[in-house]
Amino acid sequence: MEAALKGLKVLDFSTLLPGPFATLYLADMGAEVVHIESPTRPDLVRLMPPYANGQATAHSYLNRNKQSIALDLKDPKSIELIKAKISDFDIVVEQFRPGVMQRLGLDYADLAEINPRLIYCSITGYGQTGHYKDRAGHDINYLALSGISGHSGRQDSGPPPMGIQIADVAGGSMHAITGILAAVIERYRSGLGQYIDISMTDCAVALNNMAAAGVLAANAVTAAETAHLNGGSFYDYYRTQDGRYLSIGGLEPQFLHGLAQILDLPALATQGMSFEPQDQTEIKHAIASKILTKTWAEWKMIFASQDVCVEPVLSLDEALNSQLAQERDWCVEVPLQEGDTMTQTQLACPIKFSRSALIYTHVGKTLGADNWL
Repeated sequence: MEAALKGLKVLDFSTLLPGPFATLYLADMGAEVVHIESPTRPDLVRLMPPYANGQATAHSYLNRNKQSIALDLKDPKSIELIKAKISDFDIVVEQFRPGVMQRLGLDYADLAEINPRLIYCSITGYGQTGHYKDRAGHDINYLALSGISGHSGRQDSGPPPMGIQIADVAGGSMHAITGILAAVIERYRSGLGQYIDISMTDCAVALNNMAAAGVLAANAVTAAETAHLNGGSFYDYYRTQDGRYLSIGGLEPQFLHGLAQILDLPALATQGMSFEPQDQTEIKHAIASKILTKTWAEWKMIFASQDVCVEPVLSLDEALNSQLAQERDWCVEVPLQEGDTMTQTQLACPIKFSRSALIYTHVGKTLGADNWL
């Protein structure tokens, strides 16, 4: 089987997480990705612990399948070299603040003049326009400005600091991939490339989809613990006797009736998919009291054979070593070097094709391992 994106060539100037994660998926699906890095200011992901096989594990993962080229973009010779090679590439991905690539002579206008078929994607915190465009930010800031944090968490403790980078990945990376591949398809019709402006905050706003629909069209008010899916209903996490948690999400009647029977809470069967506001405090307290009577392992065993949308909250280590992880191939062994028998366990690309192969040739390389002559 051949990879779905075989034949596409990507020049990647990005660092840290959003751009590299986007180009990781492109590389996993067969695109040839050439990662340009500074020889004097290393990508911070190269320095982040923990380490394995002499490299940061995050770098080894985010940069697998990619070539590493060390170039000083402040050196005019590097700019000339890039321009000399840009006709070989289909896609450019960059993650500098607005205006940086223009000052370097590597912006879309400059490179598209050489290669009109070039698709050029810029990923920034706040986009190329607007008064925030030059402002620094991180994932937590994008979530704050997008409104997501404002209706997440608990009323008495505020928004939760998440264990993953939502705006960076679900916002920046995934929307960048979508935009890039849409532009590739459009290019088959027009023969021309185009510029893609990805703001992680813009894209995070789009993740509000259902709640935003109500705010915009019906002046609905959102706040933490006021809606069905953000803690305002029994759809929530519940602490077990030994301090662990269960997730309970059975909103539909058939799941509610089953859950009510298992927990011996007949009143629960009347809750759920009523779309009128309900005070579910009493039933939530009743569920919480029931769940506190048994350990996590006991509840896990009870619900394992029950199809009522109740699942144990797993640690990341437990999730990655679960039966589901094995059945769905969540992890993959990636050679340390191309053709090497020594491997490193990494997250697999979760996209599964019926005919196209996924590519895992090597983990992220040392800086400048593939330097252009």
